[in-house]
Amino acid sequence: MRNRNARLLIAPLALIAALFAAPVSATATPAQMPATTTVATYQTTYGGDDADIYYPSGGTDLPVALLLQGAKVDRAQYARYATAIAQQGFVVVVPNHYRLMIVEWERYAAEHQVTRTVDWMKNTKYDSSSPLYKRIDSGKMVLLGHSFGGAAGLAAAEDSCSTVFCPALSFSLPSQVKAASFYGTNNAFLGIFANINNKIPVQLVQGTADGIAAPADAEKTYTHLKNTPKQIVRVDGVNHYGITDVQSPSPAESETSPQSLTQDQSIEVAARWAGRFLLAQLGNTGAADYVWNTGDAADPGVTVTGAH
Repeated sequence: MRNRNARLLIAPLALIAALFAAPVSATATPAQMPATTTVATYQTTYGGDDADIYYPSGGTDLPVALLLQGAKVDRAQYARYATAIAQQGFVVVVPNHYRLMIVEWERYAAEHQVTRTVDWMKNTKYDSSSPLYKRIDSGKMVLLGHSFGGAAGLAAAEDSCSTVFCPALSFSLPSQVKAASFYGTNNAFLGIFANINNKIPVQLVQGTADGIAAPADAEKTYTHLKNTPKQIVRVDGVNHYGITDVQSPSPAESETSPQSLTQDQSIEVAARWAGRFLLAQLGNTGAADYVWNTGDAADPGVTVTGAH
């Protein structure tokens, strides 16, 4: 573990900084992921945060995916995306994490949510009253993140305590965390891109129509990821809120760049690539073949660059 000053920021933080988240065309059809797994949900509270839990109706030894929300985006806005991830065999945890950011008390992700979620999954696995009793693999956790939440996840992936994302003032990356996939995320801070000494595999999923987190900033962030495996997935025609249930969910920053894909299409393609990347890092050979070999050519919805 090491400490450092804040340097992992994305476009939704610009206001905070000043004051004090073969291409798909409008006619292309993305390759679809079969959605045959039934997903159940329930609500819980842990570490002071209310959270929605999405999980497959069957199966055991399920890895846990923590979704770190975008700035001011309510957890309920990730229902369809979380469901699509859960259909691939994950228990998806989506907390509402409120904290003070400069002068406002709002929904902003923080690094210590990672360690709190590790504690939650250990406790839940052996809670006989839980629908996930003895179904969680308490040794396997992955990170998802949107916008500000993805930037917090990048800091966590470095095993570092970054001031903006680390109000607890210390952080150690748990050994249970194996990989991460972040949407609409970059580490631009006042035009500067620092190197990211990621301790785990990282995937960036970026809409080319993103009017809040610039696609060019995601490209630069990808080049500053020092360690492999790493990957950037570009989805043409998708904007900053391509994974939320609705566009520009209030009170989050409004998107001015429209999507050419429907919300259902953008959620499906983003969840498919995120889920399969994470599964690949957990040892799924079929998912690995898709994200590194066949998926890009088979999917008219994306272009991919990666190293592993």
